[in-house]
Amino acid sequence: MEVGILIPVIAIVVLLFLSGFFSGSETALTALSRARLHTLEKEGNKRAKLVNKIRERKDRMIGALLLGNNLVNILASAVATSLLIKLFGESGVVYATLVMTMLVLIFAEVLPKTYALHHAETMSMRIAPIIRVIIYIFAPITEMVTWIVRNFLKLFGVDISKVGAGSHLELLRGAIDMHDGKEKKVQEQRVMLRSILDLFEVDVEEIMIHRKKVEMIDADQPVAQIVEAVLESPYTRLPIWRDNQDNIIGILHTKALLRELRDHKGDASQIKVEEISMDPWFIPETTTLYEQLQAFRSRKEHFAIVVDEYGTFMGIVTLEDILEEIVGDIDDEHDVPVPGVRKLQNGSFLINGEVTIRDLDREYGWGLPDEEYATLAGLIIHEAQRVPEIGQVFTFHDFRFDIIKRQRNQITLIRVTPPLDVESVS
Repeated sequence: MEVGILIPVIAIVVLLFLSGFFSGSETALTALSRARLHTLEKEGNKRAKLVNKIRERKDRMIGALLLGNNLVNILASAVATSLLIKLFGESGVVYATLVMTMLVLIFAEVLPKTYALHHAETMSMRIAPIIRVIIYIFAPITEMVTWIVRNFLKLFGVDISKVGAGSHLELLRGAIDMHDGKEKKVQEQRVMLRSILDLFEVDVEEIMIHRKKVEMIDADQPVAQIVEAVLESPYTRLPIWRDNQDNIIGILHTKALLRELRDHKGDASQIKVEEISMDPWFIPETTTLYEQLQAFRSRKEHFAIVVDEYGTFMGIVTLEDILEEIVGDIDDEHDVPVPGVRKLQNGSFLINGEVTIRDLDREYGWGLPDEEYATLAGLIIHEAQRVPEIGQVFTFHDFRFDIIKRQRNQITLIRVTPPLDVESVS
């Protein structure tokens, strides 16, 4: 091969290699997991630290790589055009266009980017020192290009400096949703991870045990009756009230009562319930689960009384209630799995109206909305805009709701039929 042909061919090969390097580098550095890089840097990996530093200014990184890529691609095309015109005359322009398009597409784009996608971590670590030098060399040009682009976009009312990438919570939720898989284990992991993020947004009123379900002790009862009620109760802590249930004066702990019985040799008449009860801890219903979890930890308590803005007793919340929001129901010998829900053979469910939407979504993965209401009965009333009659049937969110029982203005039992394409987690 003549020297006049050999040198341009070698130049084209080298330029295509450089083009592939720039293309692959861009893909590797942008595809690499930020979380994985953070972990490697914490473990002392110096290359990971360098990659993180490069990625801190993505605009400079991408600008330098695009500049380098375009320079070598244009130069390679120019060399090829000059060579083929020398060999084939004016028709060499057409040949150069076809040949360089195929060569650039295969060897400078598809091949390096495919490799980079599958070896992003390894490739990023290896090329980081070279990329840092390239960014430094091209920095004046890339800064000028960035300035021109920003100001040109401003002419059309677009200010890219004010465009954010979304909150960290949104990014985390997206990453959790990408944790794909139909296996029960994977679905449970997604539910648990979403629940952790929900701690910052869900108030205690959405998970509290409503006052109608709370077992309470009347302080004016004979002590013998109080002892009997405590022993029959499955709970270790019971609120004590006087005159009316909004006037809670203490929390009676089973162990404290048993110690008093032991100290008085079983003589219940010697026990003063108010003296052995703990002071009640009142919290507003708007407290988030995250705030309440931190409060439980700092106060080393597991039990709180929830009140509204007027001080009215709304219900109770415990540490176990918050933990169950994260890991699912923690059943003990007194618990019933998914209380208030019974699955029928035809695939529908008989559900008490007071069952919360959050519990149903967690257990069965239905995805029913709960922004405006907490319970299943609340959902139906909200959507129907009235209190339904027994026998009425509604279809909301592709679910069928049959009203089975109603007590006064309260819906007490509903038959729920999910759509056929809904697969339950449980």
